[in-house]
Amino acid sequence: MNQERLLSIALESAKKAGQEVSRYYKNGNYTAEIKDDNSPVTSADIAANDILMDELKRLTPDIPIISEEVGALDLAQRSKWARYWLLDPIDGTGEFIAGSGDFAVNVALVENGWPSIGVIHAPDHQLTYYAQNNLGAFKENDSGSHKIQVAHYDGQRRIKVAISRRQDINLMGQYLNSDYDFDHVALGSCSLKNCLIAEGGADCYLRVGPTGEWDTGASHCIIEQAGGSIIDSEFNPLTYNQRETLMQPDFLSLGNKEIPWQDIIKQHKATRKI
Repeated sequence: MNQERLLSIALESAKKAGQEVSRYYKNGNYTAEIKDDNSPVTSADIAANDILMDELKRLTPDIPIISEEVGALDLAQRSKWARYWLLDPIDGTGEFIAGSGDFAVNVALVENGWPSIGVIHAPDHQLTYYAQNNLGAFKENDSGSHKIQVAHYDGQRRIKVAISRRQDINLMGQYLNSDYDFDHVALGSCSLKNCLIAEGGADCYLRVGPTGEWDTGASHCIIEQAGGSIIDSEFNPLTYNQRETLMQPDFLSLGNKEIPWQDIIKQHKATRKI
């Protein structure tokens, strides 16, 4: 099955799951609880996961799946996979519960240890971002689909930093070089902040705290195809399906590569052992 068909399947599956998430979101009839990792999960997350799993198993039965809401196999088994689907049924469950609308269905295809297809569908915003290696990154809304790129940088303007709506700005400040001027842009889910960078609405996002590979997979492809990058807090590449754990270290989502990031962002040792 070629890449174009796989991208189409990822888009169709994400949008179908998004319709179900919207139904829960609009009628407010869902349950919520806290998982063992102290993150929230709702019945909408589980419903979206079921739809994604069913669709992808039906349409691509030979491609295995890793999802946030399903326990993963041991590394010894999954390390043999040449490619697999990587899912976050609802990225931004906290935003879903809070009613901000800043949540999204994330679908990525990882091939040979790197995301080659990424789809992020934000049903409440009626937006879909998607990318495929060597195709570019795109934003789709009611008016159609158009290619996106990271913001131009002329060496003069202020740097736009994407932050969470509930994030302590001072936490980010300790990692930023005060010789530069910064603006802050607040948005919900991790993946939507990365997409904001991909379309030029922000320049960087610093994630300090627990995340999984499903949090970055889809947006990693999108931001790279738009001209940016995602690296860990020590400026090393992220990895996929290379460790027993699926948790990610603290990471940096960066826009235009002409921006002197290693001068702007103070490198720090990850706060968690991975």
